[in-house]
Amino acid sequence: MIKVAVVGLGKMGLSHLSIIKAHPDVSLVAVCDTAKYVLDLLEKYTGVAVYSDYDTLLQQEALDAVIIATPSSSHGPMVRAALQRNINVFCEKPFCLDVDEGKELAQLAQSKGLVNQVGYHYRFDAAFQETKRLLDAGAIGEVTHILAEAYGPVILQPKGATWRTRRSEGGGCLYDYAAHPLNLINWYFGRPESVGGTVLNQIFSQETDDEVYGTLYFPGGKSAQISVNWSDESYRRMTTKLNIWGTGGRIYVDRQECQVYIRDNVAVPAGYEPGWNVRYTTELTPEVWFYVRGEEYSSQLDYFIRCIKEGRKENVNSFASALETDQVMAMMITDSEQGRHVGEYTPVVRSEPSIMRWLHRLFGKRIMDFHKKIKK
Repeated sequence: MIKVAVVGLGKMGLSHLSIIKAHPDVSLVAVCDTAKYVLDLLEKYTGVAVYSDYDTLLQQEALDAVIIATPSSSHGPMVRAALQRNINVFCEKPFCLDVDEGKELAQLAQSKGLVNQVGYHYRFDAAFQETKRLLDAGAIGEVTHILAEAYGPVILQPKGATWRTRRSEGGGCLYDYAAHPLNLINWYFGRPESVGGTVLNQIFSQETDDEVYGTLYFPGGKSAQISVNWSDESYRRMTTKLNIWGTGGRIYVDRQECQVYIRDNVAVPAGYEPGWNVRYTTELTPEVWFYVRGEEYSSQLDYFIRCIKEGRKENVNSFASALETDQVMAMMITDSEQGRHVGEYTPVVRSEPSIMRWLHRLFGKRIMDFHKKIKK
């Protein structure tokens, strides 16, 4: 049995606790939180060992793994303390608010050969997994543009600050909401080479952003736009969705379904046909042993446990992969602070080289040779 402790008993921590406690290969030996009434209830009704101090937990319990679901700013120190004791770590997203700290921890986990995973659960949602499979198979040809969105009703009025609404503690909408679509983009296409036009805007929060907009630029001309708002009460719960355009079609995906339009100029994957196709999460998702909130939450923890049991050195949601998302968010913060604002309309005249590049795309080398003769 894998001996596990859960640290942080808020919404996500309690979800992880209920799932992991029911896992057939896990022994939940301890929990840790600062809320005494939560600890008292768990001690009374579950018999699990309870701790209010994380360092004491690590000193007194012989653990194989720890699940960290505390406020974002505490991830770094807690992950480090576990790794130094050779304990495998599952850490809730985002990984680290400080990129340099994240680099050190990713290297430390790798050097020790420990299983390390970050809780980007959409990578375990069947519709998003099917999208990954289709993209890898070239189902919509060469991808040219992505629109990634996330909306939900988190901050709907001015109110007192919490750890979630302090940038230094939780990272705001960027690290809490935008991290999800950004992580999916990284998974599908790798890390962008640059970002631009980033807007981190406050609506109700006083200390952090409530909406995030921007553009990511990839080699070869591919781009992605980000549109995220956690102050949108037209959504009952968080909704993450992507539209992906390619030379051979388009994919729309959210956690419920994967809609695929395939043109007849590409090789059609097995089980699909030219035109519109729809695959629902319910038909793509295998059963899980325990359900809370969504199968993807159980699947990611089962994957973590299996990696430990089987001694896997690679993880689809490793610290290194989560670090890429942290790096993109850091780039967006820098871009928003240094962004250029133009206040007046200025006519733009294309330079000759830009026109010639366009003509070259249409007519090839002949137009360039003709242009050189004219200039002589």
